[in-house]
Amino acid sequence: MQIGIIVAMHDELVCVEGMLENKREFVADSGSLFIIGDAGRHEIILTQSGIGKVCAAVRCHELIARFAPDVIINTGVAGGIDAATRVMDMVVGSEVVYHDVWCGEGNEYGQVQGLPARYVADAVLLDKVLASNAGKRVYGGLICSGDKFITDRDELEAIKTKFPEGMACDMESGAIAQVCCMCKVPFISMRIISDTPGVEGHWEQYTDFWKAAPQQSFAILRNTIENL
Repeated sequence: MQIGIIVAMHDELVCVEGMLENKREFVADSGSLFIIGDAGRHEIILTQSGIGKVCAAVRCHELIARFAPDVIINTGVAGGIDAATRVMDMVVGSEVVYHDVWCGEGNEYGQVQGLPARYVADAVLLDKVLASNAGKRVYGGLICSGDKFITDRDELEAIKTKFPEGMACDMESGAIAQVCCMCKVPFISMRIISDTPGVEGHWEQYTDFWKAAPQQSFAILRNTIENL
């Protein structure tokens, strides 16, 4: 299977790149870097999109157009927006929604007009992730995406009011899900909880996360790929 993996930040790229064997780099005319390598019986095309919806959408479309992967996996960090989430948990997006989109009457909040109100993850991929990591703090749930780093309790509560079942918030999953939906490519988003917005010491949580062996958390991604 050919698997496209998209991350937003360099530290995430380094974590995932460490999984790969027989690595080679491809630099597109646009300057986009793709790292191609093997993970078991699968070929991986890894790329760093940059932060935010536009960067994620552009890189996701470029990956699909150039390499035609069988599936896209988006992985990285997210803020936990539910009392059940703890730092270093992983939320696997059974659904993904925009928390910052409103197209007016006749559309649901979060819906880009003419497209699904929520992007539903590929059921096979979702089952594989959860089954591969049984017994760990890995669970399916709603990921809410928007172009804002959520930092305080009021922002969190505004998202939870509209999406009470939301488990995590990030800045890329929605855009990648939308591109995959439009291009008819199966996708899944796997997000490690790096911080819980609104709590005292929130920023220290986030910075400490990067010191706390994120490689160990990316073992969840390795388990998943081994079982695809």
